[in-house]
Amino acid sequence: MKQSALLTKTRKNTSQQEASINAQLLEKGGYISKLMAGVYSYLPLGLRVLTKIENIVREEMNSENGQELLMPALQPKDIWLKTERWDKVDVLFKLKGEGDRDLALGPTHEEVVTPLVGEYIQSYKDLPKHVYQIQTKFRNEPRAKSGLLRCREFRMKDLYSFHAQEDDLDQYYEKMTNAYLRIFNRCGLGEITYLTFASGGIFSKYSHEFQTITPFGEDIIFLCENCKIAINKEIIEEQNSCLKCGNKNLVQNKSIEVGNIFKLKTRFTDAFNLTFTDASGQQNPILMGCYGLGTSRLMGAIVEILHDEKGIIWPENIAPYKYHLISLAKEKDEIEKVETIYHQFQNSGLEVLFDDRIGVHAGEKFADSDLLGIPYRIVVSTKTLAQNSVEIKERKSAETKLIKIDELKNLN
Repeated sequence: MKQSALLTKTRKNTSQQEASINAQLLEKGGYISKLMAGVYSYLPLGLRVLTKIENIVREEMNSENGQELLMPALQPKDIWLKTERWDKVDVLFKLKGEGDRDLALGPTHEEVVTPLVGEYIQSYKDLPKHVYQIQTKFRNEPRAKSGLLRCREFRMKDLYSFHAQEDDLDQYYEKMTNAYLRIFNRCGLGEITYLTFASGGIFSKYSHEFQTITPFGEDIIFLCENCKIAINKEIIEEQNSCLKCGNKNLVQNKSIEVGNIFKLKTRFTDAFNLTFTDASGQQNPILMGCYGLGTSRLMGAIVEILHDEKGIIWPENIAPYKYHLISLAKEKDEIEKVETIYHQFQNSGLEVLFDDRIGVHAGEKFADSDLLGIPYRIVVSTKTLAQNSVEIKERKSAETKLIKIDELKNLN
């Protein structure tokens, strides 16, 4: 992609209303654009990042037998009445449809997925089942803030599992826990993201969150450094020691929640009268688990954590491009040589953003490159061409080195 043709440009300033680091850097870099509080457009660079995050999530869900589907965001009132949540979910967007019909925009999909999957479950032979979607969801947040961390319209992966036996639910819950940890590791947050015990609410004694430690976080967790698991501040008075080893010397940290999982058990299958026939012909309730991960929220959390004073530092797996090729050439023959390098990258299937802009000073190009946070910067100038070389620098490092143009073919 040539930067001169890119829809967006970097900005020096953002709205004064955007106090969070992720919103400031993503808007300055041209990754997102704010339409109103809690609602953003994902611009070409931002959509590339979001898509890569969602593909990682998709791969990990598929690896645990998840079957992807896509359910409606627009939902009728009657299914919410069956679960008695129409008046209890205070962030539910409600609207009127044709014929004065009451509708909702889905913040979550238990009311849709439960009867849907129930249509295909008759006996124990039909279980277990695991289905998920990656979809835009809506929550009428009273205080939409912190950029992508607290939105009214956002992207989310939600997986729902259906089981005949509680031990099968427990085993799958453990598999999902490990899958989530793999996701955060692949997205660059693995070393600072911890399984965290939280209140289970009406579903069970505990649910689990995945919390990423950062001084910019809104949540507070208490970490056991022996077991690498944590307890959310909500339940610390009830449980003030590690649930695994009993350690009472827990370390308080600020954090950002990047995922959560619940054992729903029969909360929703009871509401829709879903049962299965066991091997002896008896009817039994179907058990459920729910596993949520906000993909756009994760994108915001990554920026909130992985940045410096110059801009974003994207992990390679989710960066919009792996290489940022910057031309400082001025003469026609030099420009043609840089174009040749760019086409060499393209022909090799390498992801490259080519800063081919004419009349933009080197300092401005370098500042834009740091802001965009692409993992590797490759600079071609009159000086490097004279040595038949290019200058390469990793975004997260201050070190630069010269490599021969012929060696570029070894990049991957």
